[in-house]
Amino acid sequence: MVEIRQARKDDSADIAKLFVVSSEGLAEYIWSKAARPGETAIEAGTRRYSRQGVAFSYENCLIAELDGATVGMAHCFAMQENANGEAESDPVLKPYSELEDYGSLYLSGLAVAEGCRNAGIGKALMEAVNQRARDLALARISLICFERNEGAMRLYHRLGFQEIDRRAVVPHPVLHTHDGDAVLLARPTS
Repeated sequence: MVEIRQARKDDSADIAKLFVVSSEGLAEYIWSKAARPGETAIEAGTRRYSRQGVAFSYENCLIAELDGATVGMAHCFAMQENANGEAESDPVLKPYSELEDYGSLYLSGLAVAEGCRNAGIGKALMEAVNQRARDLALARISLICFERNEGAMRLYHRLGFQEIDRRAVVPHPVLHTHDGDAVLLARPTS
């Protein structure tokens, strides 16, 4: 049986690895820019999620555990204006900063490990995300999905998410998606 729990600081490496699965290369792009000399993008991501008191922290992450192993994660935080000022000046990140839904619980990453998919883990994580939105008294949940990720788009539509806005993806060699749009989706908290 899968257990959903609040992440701990020592989960930061697992969070970073799973974020790579969910981000279509965007996490590696961001982390490689923030990496210290000699540090890999994953190491920079681990350091990023080890922080406290910021949006991109283990504190805002839910972990799915199966038999003591981390098999999934959902990272979400209350979206506040100017939460990601660095993105506004970066042409690759600018489309995402223009798709922010202030006042929502922003689901910045949802991932289930290969081999554990289609077993209800993603659904359990989404139920926990919905509960977090209720706990924070936020009326809606938002996320950004690449339109080319048809499986994820189908899932989110099935879960009641509707398109709010979209922006063209700015291509970069690190990104897995080089064309199409990034789509802002939202649904009411239930």
